[in-house]
Amino acid sequence: MGEFDLIARYFQYPAQAASSPGVVLGIGDDCALLQPAPGMQLAVSSDMLIEGRHFFADTAPRKLGHKALAVNLSDLAACGAEPLAFTLALALPEVDEAWLAGFSGGLLALAASHGCALVGGDTTRGPTLTLCITVFGQVPVVEGQSQALLRSGAAVGDDLYVSGNLGDAALALAALQQKIQLPEALLQAAQLRLEQPTPRIALGVALRGIASSAIDISDGLVGDLQHVLVASGWQQGRKQALGAVIQLDSAMNLIAARAGNSGARGLFDAQKRPKNALEGLLSPDQQLALILAGGDDYELAFTAPVAQRSAVALAAASANTAVSRIGSIDTGPGIRLCNAAGHEQPLPDLQAFDHFRAKTT
Repeated sequence: MGEFDLIARYFQYPAQAASSPGVVLGIGDDCALLQPAPGMQLAVSSDMLIEGRHFFADTAPRKLGHKALAVNLSDLAACGAEPLAFTLALALPEVDEAWLAGFSGGLLALAASHGCALVGGDTTRGPTLTLCITVFGQVPVVEGQSQALLRSGAAVGDDLYVSGNLGDAALALAALQQKIQLPEALLQAAQLRLEQPTPRIALGVALRGIASSAIDISDGLVGDLQHVLVASGWQQGRKQALGAVIQLDSAMNLIAARAGNSGARGLFDAQKRPKNALEGLLSPDQQLALILAGGDDYELAFTAPVAQRSAVALAAASANTAVSRIGSIDTGPGIRLCNAAGHEQPLPDLQAFDHFRAKTT
């Protein structure tokens, strides 16, 4: 099968592009043409996934197609942007039609659920399976001001929130790497979080005008939160030292495997989930490391003024997404933990994911 036959069979869906708002011209020409709605600006993000670095060679192709797009949609969610379209660059060691059918099926199913059309890209033969997606979204501009959520708006006194659960993807990765053993049901639930993350598009859109800053958690909460603190520290050209305190009890309950997925929606009290399915499998310190630095969660970490607590709860409920308030922004040194007695303690020695330091899968 040649390159153009491959594209036409598995990725060229003119009807899908034509029905997507904002897509004037999709696959089939030298460039796609996009037209954001009046009063909107483009939000653009790219992510690359490489076999052996970001996913296992035996990952089910349909799940891989889902994840390849989901990690990009997560960036749009963190910006408060609505999806418009995306491009796909794909390097294949060989043409495997069964693999292509599964991959394109998972990719396009997620795209359709978010009204995000595949409008172009490139395919080639390469030594390693490599996926690169560029996604386009739109955010409103009101009276000349972009309504996009940024990393740079956190302020002293703001509450710190996290959507969904953290640590389950890292738990699955550790099990698949045979570093730990998990009961089969627990492994399957955690592996779903690793291989098919849920982009929080609805929550990001609902938080426009409410959250002061936001970021998607791809490399671990601590590392990504540090990006927010650094970006928000620059105020009108002057550097202000910002820190954050995380409530230990709230953080420990963020891992769904600890208590099972409660199915909670909206703002909830993580401390009301006492059961710990990981007891005897991992120490509290090991669980905390997964939650704070595990990565691959693709949840949102965001800040908002205390006065917006009711608005955050309403936004979470409207997006049908669980949200936990886990701490606050201050001027203390770095990121610290606070225990139930109110005593602060430094973080354990945790390293955020780094593509040039991390070992391959």
